[in-house]
Amino acid sequence: MTDIIEVSQLTKKFKIQKPSSGLKSFFKPEYKNVTAVDKISFAIKKGERVAFIGPNGAGKSTTIKMLSSILYPTSGTALVNGLVPWDNRKKLAYDIGTVFGQRSQLWYNLPVQDSFALMGKIYDLDEIPFKRRLSKLVKLFEIRDLLEHPTRSLSLGQRMRCEIVASLLHKPQILFLDEPTIGLDVTAKEIIRDLIKKQALEEDTTLLLTSHDTDDMEKVCERVIIINKGKLIFDDSISALRDSYLNKKYIEITTEGGKKIRTVVNTKEKPAKQAIDELVKKYHVTDMTIENPPMEEIIKEIYSRE
Repeated sequence: MTDIIEVSQLTKKFKIQKPSSGLKSFFKPEYKNVTAVDKISFAIKKGERVAFIGPNGAGKSTTIKMLSSILYPTSGTALVNGLVPWDNRKKLAYDIGTVFGQRSQLWYNLPVQDSFALMGKIYDLDEIPFKRRLSKLVKLFEIRDLLEHPTRSLSLGQRMRCEIVASLLHKPQILFLDEPTIGLDVTAKEIIRDLIKKQALEEDTTLLLTSHDTDDMEKVCERVIIINKGKLIFDDSISALRDSYLNKKYIEITTEGGKKIRTVVNTKEKPAKQAIDELVKKYHVTDMTIENPPMEEIIKEIYSRE
């Protein structure tokens, strides 16, 4: 397989104003450079599903914005489907789809179907192929009942399904997903993850998914790149990360009396299922949540091992 994304020593610095302290800084502000992305290099093959993981402020979104031609880098190089993103913005737009969890590409007051129609015109899609493509995506993402509703009236989970459909209308080879499950409840997250993975497998779409949620990574992707403070600190398969660092599960149960009990299970010593069975035998469980370690804990362990 050939590399569809190539990144070499990519760097992005922002100039920000220093905190004001008196009249001098008010009339003559001082600035400092902050490095958001610091000389990162990686390559992604066609059809790979890669999680781009890190805590808030790690540089994930900045990297995505450079690769999707929204931002210019300070230094370094990148090729996306053979194109330098910031030099080929219009041409690259036909090869990529983007979804930003905190920013909508759908028109706020228009019915969803009108937004789709406008995007079809933007991408110069022929009417008959466009209708076939839209019909297929509407069925897959189960949004037929939402088409006549304005975007403003949708729940966050409904909107995200429509956002992903919008990003796939022109059948992009690469899909950039920036925090697609942020703010969603557990059920909505599961739906979005399943749909993203199914779509990528069916059309051999390359995925680069940024998230601070390790469940996104485990359930959608096959490879993980971890970035922290702008630096790349881990690049390997999901199974390698799981074997090395995801060996804890946090289990919280709620008993019949409303008491909450939280326990940590080392999955190398005891399978999570065994721990759950023991809790169910010991308590009358009315609710249960199971979580991976938070990303900050994983990063701390990676640093400690290095």
